Amino acid sequence: MAKLGLETTIVDRKVYDGTVARFREARLRLPTFAQLAAPDTIPSEVSAALAGVDRDAADGLNLFRVHWHNGASRHGGAAELVGVPEHVVLPPALTGVAAPIAVVLADRFPMIHAHKVLATYGCLAPRIVTGQFDPGRQKAVWPSTGNYCRGGVAISRIMGCRGVAVLPAGMSRERFAWLERWVSEPGDIVRTAGSESNVKEIYDRCAELERDPGNVVFNQFSEFGNHLAHYFCTGRAMDAVFGARREAAPGLQLRAFVSATGSAGTLAAGEYLKARHDSLVMAVEALECPTLLYNGFGEHNIQGIGDKHVPLIHNVMNTDVVTAVSDRATDALFVLFNSDAGREHLRGRGVPAAVIAELHRFGLSAICNVVAAIQLAKRRRLGTEDLLLTVATDGAELYASELEKILARDYADGFGAAAAGEVHDRYLLGADDEHLLELSRRDRERIFNLGYFTWVEQQGVSLEDFVARRDQAFWRGLHPLLATWDGMIEEFNRRAATG
Repeated sequence: MAKLGLETTIVDRKVYDGTVARFREARLRLPTFAQLAAPDTIPSEVSAALAGVDRDAADGLNLFRVHWHNGASRHGGAAELVGVPEHVVLPPALTGVAAPIAVVLADRFPMIHAHKVLATYGCLAPRIVTGQFDPGRQKAVWPSTGNYCRGGVAISRIMGCRGVAVLPAGMSRERFAWLERWVSEPGDIVRTAGSESNVKEIYDRCAELERDPGNVVFNQFSEFGNHLAHYFCTGRAMDAVFGARREAAPGLQLRAFVSATGSAGTLAAGEYLKARHDSLVMAVEALECPTLLYNGFGEHNIQGIGDKHVPLIHNVMNTDVVTAVSDRATDALFVLFNSDAGREHLRGRGVPAAVIAELHRFGLSAICNVVAAIQLAKRRRLGTEDLLLTVATDGAELYASELEKILARDYADGFGAAAAGEVHDRYLLGADDEHLLELSRRDRERIFNLGYFTWVEQQGVSLEDFVARRDQAFWRGLHPLLATWDGMIEEFNRRAATG
């Protein structure tokens, strides 16, 4: 499994020693995964030093904020940590279903206001402490259709290396504006052809970049550090939310964790929950490109969720439900949630003001997740004691330019009360489960087999490694890696501190 980035020993001692020296000079310290899963265990001297550090600054201390428990303050203080990750519970007046849908908010993450920064730390940190990556000589290449490349650039900059973002040219202007402020050189932003659905073009460009030994590609679709960081850290965060909701309503049961596919990293949190609560793992994709559902293809605008392939780190054989949501729905609902007419309509329908105030924290993929959760609630006829958990991976701040495009295209005459009512009725209250598939063993096998063409034929993964992922023992065998890596992080920190 060497090619899969699962090493647990120091691969190159010379690189390792050089990196230790660089971190010592920069006074950098790495958090363990255990600390990011339970940030109340972060050393008190680190927590004290965080006070006054801007959460959006390229400061090494912000590595200790790469978790779900950040509070409202962006500069430390009393609101620095929260015991239960911030979330909003959507009521029937908004969703049209009795089942509560809890949406956990990721915009409290540092630097990029999205949880992909956790995934990128989960990929780079193990390579650092095993001597597989030389920050003094190599560049970290981060292929992405969404926030992963931004997280990678942020983590790279903090760790003292150059980060290269590879993403489609058609992504939102806000993503590129952020990258332009953070990269070391303009050439570190690589624009590939197309938009959200053009993942193959990203792979091809990365293959070109990888011919230079000075470039190391961290492919989120095949980096198991992505899976593990979300399994342990995001999984525990989601479990804390469920625990808090059940404490308020003792009869509550967790029925499913819902997430758009993307790299499939976030879906690993559903596996953590499934192991503890026998809940379902539900994957969501765009109806315009229904790869898992129908082996289909196409283009869509639900930015950040990827498609046209099955990620290597997607544990397909442990996924229970797949559904599709149209980007026409997510576009229209994005306007509903971020317009005066939309907010006024929702107030008139009895949606609480506190909920309406949080809807700007739902980006396009978050809205996709909500619609999918409604579909499952309808299919399973879930009630008031059946909780569905999902995430808002980022917020509206990244899509102001997309809002302008949607309004110009679909609402050139304005978005008023009538349009708001139609959008709410059609895409939330009227959401249907026509394309929802509860997976049989044969369905899982079909989806699993589809991944062969990407990973074995195109990307060079060995057939043995590919097939091993069919067995749940493979995935369970990954979990002890986190404790091993944490031990190596602690030793790395000790050496960087003492010489």
